[in-house]
Amino acid sequence: MAALDRIDTFIVDVPTIRPHVLAMATMRAQSMVIVRLTDGDGVEGIGEGTTIGGLSYGEESPESIKSAIDTYIAPILQVCDLSRVRATMARIGRSVRGNHFAKCAVETALLDMAGKRLGVPVSELIGGGRVRSSLPVAWTLASGNTARDIEEGEAMLEQRRHRIFKLKIGKREVADDVAHVGAICKALAGRASVRVDVNQNWSEAQAVRGMAMLHDVGVELVEQPVARDALDAMARLSGTQAVPLMADEALNGPRSAFRIASAAAGGVFAVKIAQSGGLHPASEVAAIATAAGIGLYGGTMLEGGVGTVASAHLFASFPELAWGTELFGPLLLTEEILATPLRYADFELAVPDAPGLGVTLDEEKIARFRRDSAAPVIHAVA
Repeated sequence: MAALDRIDTFIVDVPTIRPHVLAMATMRAQSMVIVRLTDGDGVEGIGEGTTIGGLSYGEESPESIKSAIDTYIAPILQVCDLSRVRATMARIGRSVRGNHFAKCAVETALLDMAGKRLGVPVSELIGGGRVRSSLPVAWTLASGNTARDIEEGEAMLEQRRHRIFKLKIGKREVADDVAHVGAICKALAGRASVRVDVNQNWSEAQAVRGMAMLHDVGVELVEQPVARDALDAMARLSGTQAVPLMADEALNGPRSAFRIASAAAGGVFAVKIAQSGGLHPASEVAAIATAAGIGLYGGTMLEGGVGTVASAHLFASFPELAWGTELFGPLLLTEEILATPLRYADFELAVPDAPGLGVTLDEEKIARFRRDSAAPVIHAVA
């Protein structure tokens, strides 16, 4: 039995390289919850729970993620065999409702430990094993300034870092947003794929107008244009608009995936390990999509290196990944918290093949950015 010896849960706050403008918030830093588990044999596993803009995105915040792990999940881990990842998460699920981001952080750490014990990467422990060693990665152009976004896109193409771009829209009038997006589509035409994310900020009437106009200017995909619970509207838009609709916030695990697929309320799923509640539930979301003929996109909560590499391991196991991924979170931060940064080259992210997640934390950076660095508390299990 792999018994828990120590658990350390903490928040790190790392500035972003520029303001990241979304419909619901403007990010100037990212707050990441890191959980570090150590068993009695000294095997360590790390996980990450990260959301966007505090509580502006959803029901969990960095503070609530840490509290849920420390107060409710840690005592359950103390009586579990940590080598039995799915059994441990099932036990947590019976005692802790919701809190998908917190559960994802813990499951990631357990899988990291399991991979290290078995000597295999996490991608071999989920979804039938990896089928690819690298992933195409999109970049979000979110300054809100057309000229600046075009300049940034050109730089990414020149560096061979990204040729898929997503624009955050929804704060301005529909026509103004379309003009902004259209100018970028024109500037990058023939060299890049351009998509948009409305982050639920349109009414159905705005979405009807906006999606038609966006299709006309060359946009290839529209992400979550209406509220996440507006499945009827999503179905009508999916059935009438030429540009595909991608479900994002509407997805929060396998049950929601089944409802969306049954309602034909999206042609593409943005699969996110945090929103799904972990890598295994996210794998089930992807399986439902595949069975229903729905395309897959590897989504992100703009996690740092730990959450990003966890997502990469899962996405590497998807048989089909027609729409690529959005795993650029670490590149948005001014500093990397991993000892060895993830490798981005030739428009793709390399998936590590070392045991577990294949990454380690940079302890100096963690100490510098850790919110409680003045008085860190590590809970030892008696």
